Amino acid sequence: MHWTQHYDPLGNLVLSALVAGVPVFVLLGLLGFFHVRAHVAALISLGLSLAIAIVVYGMPAQLALAASAFGAMYGIFPIGWIVLCAIFIYDINVRTGKFEIVKHSIAAIARDRRIQALLVAFSFGAFIEGAAGFGTPVAISAAMLIGLGFKPLPAAGLSLIGNTAPVAFGALGTPLITLAATTGLPIDKLSAMVAASFRSSPLSFRSG
Repeated sequence: MHWTQHYDPLGNLVLSALVAGVPVFVLLGLLGFFHVRAHVAALISLGLSLAIAIVVYGMPAQLALAASAFGAMYGIFPIGWIVLCAIFIYDINVRTGKFEIVKHSIAAIARDRRIQALLVAFSFGAFIEGAAGFGTPVAISAAMLIGLGFKPLPAAGLSLIGNTAPVAFGALGTPLITLAATTGLPIDKLSAMVAASFRSSPLSFRSG
């Protein structure tokens, strides 16, 4: 079955984009304001996504359900097992006390908060991003910064900023692998372009 998506079904690009973003807004609202369980909020958002795709964008129901099933399988197997293993390793480090050793080792390297932020949010966060990804480096790096004496909000902000560089290569390169698969472009060229674009951005850490 062939179907070509129409990106402006309502005749107004802004309105069409807002309607397409309703599931995301609902998901964040349920999680942030109503404190609904994550799996329940995700299922509600999925139902809204299917309804909007079928009713507003005219996607055939069969294709919409097939796309949902494919997304679920893709989320469980290539992504889920990576996050599960990363959480497993993290919990082992916490229970055995190795995580505290790492935290104190970083604190012993330098007392300067700026250097600590670079070591934890950027360097250690990049390592966790490559090994796990999907929000894991932000959570772990922010927790480490808080343990070093940073306030929660600056710790989360610094972790998010530090994660802008390695996020394209996160989870064993899953974002770039997916991009290469969907566009048909060579993954080595995509990787080089991502690295070059970050180097020229204001967020890059250049000397001088």
